[in-house]
Amino acid sequence: MLQALKELIKYRDLFYMLTLRDIRIRYKQAVMGFMWAIFMPIVAVAAGMLIKQAMAVSSGHAVDMLGVVSISVKVLPWTFFISSIRFAVQSLVGNSNLVTKIYFPRAVLPLASIAACLFDFAISVIVLVLILCFVHLGVSIYILWAPLILLFLVLFTTGLGLALAAANLFFRDVKYVVEIILMFGIFFTPVFYDANTMGRLKIFMLLNPLGSILEALNQSIVLKAMPDLHWLIYAGSASIAMFCIGMLVFHSKEQLFAENI
Repeated sequence: MLQALKELIKYRDLFYMLTLRDIRIRYKQAVMGFMWAIFMPIVAVAAGMLIKQAMAVSSGHAVDMLGVVSISVKVLPWTFFISSIRFAVQSLVGNSNLVTKIYFPRAVLPLASIAACLFDFAISVIVLVLILCFVHLGVSIYILWAPLILLFLVLFTTGLGLALAAANLFFRDVKYVVEIILMFGIFFTPVFYDANTMGRLKIFMLLNPLGSILEALNQSIVLKAMPDLHWLIYAGSASIAMFCIGMLVFHSKEQLFAENI
């Protein structure tokens, strides 16, 4: 794995060019331009608000602003995750001409796809920060945990994206399975709701590393509280393990990519 990382560093210019290409292709001739980077999060937040409203009506409680902000904070990382996985899964097959003609570390392709999604995520985060300032949410010292939590998110997403990209090259129906899981995954991840509302099922929500990451973000940013260290350590360990597994799986199968694409 160290050798694979060294090769990636060596080909960092190619990684930069491919990332820039993916960003340009995504927004080329798009009427809304970079507005697309925040359009999907806005739609997701609106859907979450409707679900919150329905739950509030059924329980007889009003929807509070904190709940809306909580959805906004958790929807953005979730949107980054699903878009990264979707693009990463198709990255090898969609660039078959490059994979078969020239040599370079093939991991650059899914990594560039994820980096382009990270660019979208950065834009949407800037917009969210402006909104949070407008509603006078305020910050606390616990917000300093956010960069570390987001690092765990990127590591987990990268590792899973690498593994699925390699799997999709050998088994083309992987992308369809991934789409189904991503479509319904939001209902099994505490995005539109807090894990605490699930009662005894809370532990199953948090066993999903994404669930632990989103809850930690909500606690440190919205609730202005210390993230649960036990679940944060679990999320960090799972993210690092997923990254290592993804790199190892991808690197071990890399020599077979050209003849199976």
